[in-house]
Amino acid sequence: MMLDFSGKTAIVTGAAHGFGRAICIALAENGADVWALDIEEDGLAQTAQLCGEASGHCQARVVDITQPAAVTALVDEICRARGQVDILVNNAGGVLGQVGRPLETVTPEQWNAIFAVNVSGAFYLCQAVAPGMKAARSGRIVNISSGAGLTVSLTGIQAYAASKAALISLTRQLGHELGEWGITVNCIAPGFVRSNPNTERQWEAMGAAGQQALLNGIALKRLGTSEDIAFGVLFFASAHAGWISGQTISIDGGK
Repeated sequence: MMLDFSGKTAIVTGAAHGFGRAICIALAENGADVWALDIEEDGLAQTAQLCGEASGHCQARVVDITQPAAVTALVDEICRARGQVDILVNNAGGVLGQVGRPLETVTPEQWNAIFAVNVSGAFYLCQAVAPGMKAARSGRIVNISSGAGLTVSLTGIQAYAASKAALISLTRQLGHELGEWGITVNCIAPGFVRSNPNTERQWEAMGAAGQQALLNGIALKRLGTSEDIAFGVLFFASAHAGWISGQTISIDGGK
């Protein structure tokens, strides 16, 4: 299976580390012109450097995707430079440093902050790239949800599980809406991967017994890597997935 994204322009959010960084490198290695977005400037610079070392092309931009005006301005900049956006990967998200707590103690601010980055940011980006993709009658949108969106969250954070489920539902809805323009919208639900500082803290907090219990629940008996998730993105973004839309695939080692 040949994967060649030469001449394609891709946006990847949450690109400063973990899944986002691996996705940027994978797309750049295969010829895409990558625009890496995050709010963490230092991590973004390292992502761009790693893409360059892999003989790829990557431009880094500090953008808060929860701000619609900032998202629109960034997409306008890309379209002026490149003509259109061909691939959008909505990877930004997470728990924002929150920890699991009883339902009755969760504040509106805590709830809304997670939804803002996990769902609203993805929605704003889809809105911004849709006109260009419609005009080109082609496009690939890949959303990164979580196994928590299909079951329950290991974190116990209600907003995280609910927002990741919402992203899966948004994927189905937009796949149906945008299909007539040749735009596919798909989703990946990763299992637990030690991909960033938050997941490292979760892993350590489990202790030896909890870690072994997690591994015992995975068919392949090992944790995955950020590259495993990136490979799924490459498939959904490629011509090989041209008749797949509105779907969510679990990349979790088998449950």
